[in-house]
Amino acid sequence: MTYEEHLDEVTTLITEKYGTSDEDAIRMVMAAQADDFFTKHDDDPSICTLERAGRDAKIVFKKYK
Repeated sequence: MTYEEHLDEVTTLITEKYGTSDEDAIRMVMAAQADDFFTKHDDDPSICTLERAGRDAKIVFKKYK
């Protein structure tokens, strides 16, 4: 999964698991990006996995809701 695909998956999981709107999920992911939450993901694409996207979605939702 590419970095961009990972961000899309995190966004999708936030909407599906936590019932947020697409706009709110996008806002949360963008806020996390601005805080450099995904910096290591961009540097090491091997951590961009479906399993990691699930964990990231949970963290991003809790921190940026």
